[in-house]
Amino acid sequence: MVYKFVTLAVLSTLCTSVFAEEKTISLNEVESLRQQGNSIRTFTPVFSQLVTFSFPKGFVPAYEAAQGSQYIQEAVLEGESVKKWSQMITLTGGKSLASNPNINPARFASAMASGFKRVCPDSYATSDLGDIKIGSYDGHVSVASCGIVNPTDALYSESMLMIVIKGEKDYYTIQWAERGESSMTPIKFDSDKWNDRLKRLSPIKLCPIVPGEQLPYPSCTKQS
Repeated sequence: MVYKFVTLAVLSTLCTSVFAEEKTISLNEVESLRQQGNSIRTFTPVFSQLVTFSFPKGFVPAYEAAQGSQYIQEAVLEGESVKKWSQMITLTGGKSLASNPNINPARFASAMASGFKRVCPDSYATSDLGDIKIGSYDGHVSVASCGIVNPTDALYSESMLMIVIKGEKDYYTIQWAERGESSMTPIKFDSDKWNDRLKRLSPIKLCPIVPGEQLPYPSCTKQS
């Protein structure tokens, strides 16, 4: 089976393109390129900036939509779907939010986590990993979890790494969520696992959108 990667580029250790936009490759080919020392990255123009981060092994693009001031892109493990998944990586964009003086990355992350808390007040847990810098941009990282997400159907837990970035004009999030066995009590925070996942998504960058520039977006890949 092959998948068409429309936002992925394979970069060599010298940051030169191995393949360009619209090329169809198999996951086996992607893994072979990884083993040769290449980096698989996703490059996505979202409103005013280009968002790029490392694309973890085993994931495939599954859904993308933009409506008004909201953008979303989802990737799931091979063989899964956006309706039934064990892990999901999500990129979102919120247009023109950076100019709102009442929002900062930490508050944005807290508002996202509150959605978890409303679903599972008795099994909710959150861990704040703190403020970060994405280049020159302010960001915040946290993890939120629900021991029981869907009490009226099949029971499962859900935990999510949330990376919030305040861009030039817009806000962006990169999320890595997982589902597992349900728990009546809050899920214990696994520092090693979530810090490793943050590392696997790195480096994360925001770059200017250069009119007419295509994958692998050399103006962005050449940035330090």
